[in-house]
Amino acid sequence: MKPLADCRLYAFVDTAYLHGRAPELLAKQLCEGGADVIQLRAKNASLDEVRRMAETIVPITRAAGVYLVINDHLSVAREVGAEFCHLGQEDFFEAGYEHVDEIRNPKSEIRIGLSTHAPAQARRALAAGADYIAIGPVYATGTKPTASPVTLDYVRWAAAEVSIPWFAIGGIQLDNLDDVLAAGATRICVVSAILNADPVTTACAEFRRRLR
Repeated sequence: MKPLADCRLYAFVDTAYLHGRAPELLAKQLCEGGADVIQLRAKNASLDEVRRMAETIVPITRAAGVYLVINDHLSVAREVGAEFCHLGQEDFFEAGYEHVDEIRNPKSEIRIGLSTHAPAQARRALAAGADYIAIGPVYATGTKPTASPVTLDYVRWAAAEVSIPWFAIGGIQLDNLDDVLAAGATRICVVSAILNADPVTTACAEFRRRLR
């Protein structure tokens, strides 16, 4: 797999956008479309359901040389051999943790990504040893309807201040991508603009092309 710093397109298998499709089918299409990273996000699924989905996706991402991220569930990430687990502020800092070493298994190479919504949160995530951070939501998004947009100002701040890999996320579409890139982003997360497209592979490939 390429270094995380060289990854550009972070895509999702999000159960809120399956539209009757199998998670493993979407994972295959995202890999074919050029995603570098794929997160499995299943907010309303049970732990067993997340585990079963992850087990079907791991062989696909591994064969394609694509990183797999499990959202929220560190235990599942460990069990299936995913490369990353992604945690929100509420799952990490608000749960009482201060450093990622507190939740890492010394025998596991799993890496941790953290969501951030403001410079203070980003600084705290960096001090906590996060392997990457998400910067957003840049724009209003149906994926997180109650979250206030952080705007391109936060993207510009991250471009100037954050030295580890970071990904802009939230409402990013092909028609606003140039603005996000002009603000200094080199890596992006895309959910609905890819998962709601038909075909998914073509939409993913177009984002990938624009990121080159």
